[in-house]
Amino acid sequence: MTRANARELAVHLIYGQKFTGEEPQQVVSTRLEKEYYAQLSVENEVYTERPSRAQLRYIDSVVAGVANREEELNATIQQFSIGWDVTRISKLTRSIMQLAIYEIQYVEDVPTGVAISEAVRLSKKYDNEDTGSFVNGILGAYARSLTAPAAPAAEEAPVAEEV
Repeated sequence: MTRANARELAVHLIYGQKFTGEEPQQVVSTRLEKEYYAQLSVENEVYTERPSRAQLRYIDSVVAGVANREEELNATIQQFSIGWDVTRISKLTRSIMQLAIYEIQYVEDVPTGVAISEAVRLSKKYDNEDTGSFVNGILGAYARSLTAPAAPAAEEAPVAEEV
């Protein structure tokens, strides 16, 4: 299984967790149970190959990370989705963006450009071209904000010398 497929599987788990309310570890263990996983391969080609141990660690980490930081990730999406309320964004698209932002912030071996391009690819696959552009715009603005120079601090008023 490629990292791209592991990422897609993670999106499925993050999205599913929003409906089940299960703890992240439970979502992962339930969906990756051998018999259940084999049944899913009929519905989606991403399930034809099982994740390696390294990919399982990645999946466990990002599914738990997104669940534990959902409020923070949604606030970031809200900040950069000008004119949109985050609740108007589909749960699947939101899950894709949450994972991308989480990867940019907390997964050291995922370059920012890869996180964004994979999010765009997944949003186009599961929604449409317009959603891909929307996701690209939000994540691109977020990524630029990380590299933008900090605003200069307000100058302090000079301190009067004592005589």
